Amino acid sequence: MSEQHPGSAPAPPEDLWSAVDDLWAWLDGHRPLGESREATVLPRILKLSEEVGEVAQAVIGATGQNPRKGTTHTWDDVEAELCDVVITALVALRTLTPQAREVFARHLDRVRQRSLGPGGGT
Repeated sequence: MSEQHPGSAPAPPEDLWSAVDDLWAWLDGHRPLGESREATVLPRILKLSEEVGEVAQAVIGATGQNPRKGTTHTWDDVEAELCDVVITALVALRTLTPQAREVFARHLDRVRQRSLGPGGGT
């Protein structure tokens, strides 16, 4: 485990998928009474559009592309928004299937092989 310095960010969770499962369970526990699991999938997938829009807003703000507003964000804001996109996508995938870890691993392997060729760049 790495040493923490004052003011530094906490270490990432030991297991990404445990954190995803925890977030999924928390959201699932707060869905409206009587709402089916299937009805929760669509809003969680649509949430991705909102998060991607926030990435775009942060990039525009970090580069000062809106002359009326000027520079309103930092590249740290862009990083945070990209992390929100990833988290939202993984939780949406977990909402869609309890085998999210395996589905993602298989897909990542296919993308790696397609992009980097056999061996996946190793």
